[in-house]
Amino acid sequence: MIERYALPEMARIWSDENRFRKWLDIELAACRANHKLGIIPKEDLDTIIEKADFNVARILEIEEEVKHDVIAFLTNVAEYVGPSSRYIHYGMTSSDVLDTALAMQMTEAGCLIAGKLNELVEIVGRRAVEFKDTVAMGRSHGIHAEPVTFGFKLAVWYDELKRQQQRLNAAIETVRVGQISGAVGTYAHIDPRVQEMACEELGLQSAHISTQVLQRDRHAHFMMALALLGGTIEKMAVEIRHLQRTEVLEAEEGFTKGQKGSSAMPHKKNPIISERLTGMARLLRSNAHAAMENIALWHERDISHSSVERVILPDSTMLIYYMLVKSIDLIQNLRVIPENMLRNLNITHGLYNSQAVLLALTRKGIARETAYRLVQRNAMKVWEEKSDFAATLKQDPELTNLLSAEEIDALCGLESKLKNIDYIFRKTGLL
Repeated sequence: MIERYALPEMARIWSDENRFRKWLDIELAACRANHKLGIIPKEDLDTIIEKADFNVARILEIEEEVKHDVIAFLTNVAEYVGPSSRYIHYGMTSSDVLDTALAMQMTEAGCLIAGKLNELVEIVGRRAVEFKDTVAMGRSHGIHAEPVTFGFKLAVWYDELKRQQQRLNAAIETVRVGQISGAVGTYAHIDPRVQEMACEELGLQSAHISTQVLQRDRHAHFMMALALLGGTIEKMAVEIRHLQRTEVLEAEEGFTKGQKGSSAMPHKKNPIISERLTGMARLLRSNAHAAMENIALWHERDISHSSVERVILPDSTMLIYYMLVKSIDLIQNLRVIPENMLRNLNITHGLYNSQAVLLALTRKGIARETAYRLVQRNAMKVWEEKSDFAATLKQDPELTNLLSAEEIDALCGLESKLKNIDYIFRKTGLL
């Protein structure tokens, strides 16, 4: 399922071909740097640049014997290059290649994700403006509170997604770092300038310090950014799932011609995309937890992180990419039902005006506790009798001694509740 949406872009990034190609790019960049420093003669460098290549099947065949992926790779490259291959990997250790290549792959994946996130932000913002003035009921604890607009809900998501853009971009920069520092990271057998020159050529930052590996707080930061983005997508999905409930039905996922919702009940239209996104967000969080566990390694390195990362990094980048693709489709085709929003707004017979009346009474000079008691007494009557809130207030002599019928009607209007929606939209940059 995911592969249909992740291929070819994301899957290519994590392919053996791309991984080995990056390994070769790193080795060649190090060779060029070593030549500039007088380590590799020009004729040997020319031979290396001209002949260096690899064959994925051959690398895997050699690895079956040597049980070491980088040695298998170097052995295969040497088969193409010949004697000059003695200068390849000069003074380096396996992690110099592995971690620098991984940084390049994560950067590529992160940029692909960022592009899809930009699309989602644009669509959510556009639909927020579309429904800026579409009145809906705001809820707290799942209970009717005071009116909002549907565009306001979307504007909240838009603002949060903008923060996720910042987090993702920062995480990409955090992992866009290479190392070529040799065993345990002390540059004992390689000039530090090789790392500087090679990283510049490869479009990476040069690590200030590394052990035999780049420190895994960087990778955990990246994974946390993906999990946080997944959390925002889940937040949107959960809200849509609630709004699509039969008893609410203020919005629903698009339902295409020929689509079927249930094998047993032909009437069903289920929020399947939103439920799928909710489940996938859980995977992202669990993978982020695994990345956190990778931070603590033994001494200057072990490889307990490696097996974890071979699973969580491809899986998580593909997951979030797929989630973004489906979220774009979800918001783009979301069916909004304003008439049901108005219906639901009115089912409490105006009780959402209780705070406006409470504050008006305090402005008349009575104690807040007294005002609260007066309003709550009438509100509870409306809950029980299903009477109109404004009409009920007008029948309470203690209250009408303080507020006129005209004042009560004015307090029970919608306009004052939504007067600052444009201000909020300007603050989020949507107006």
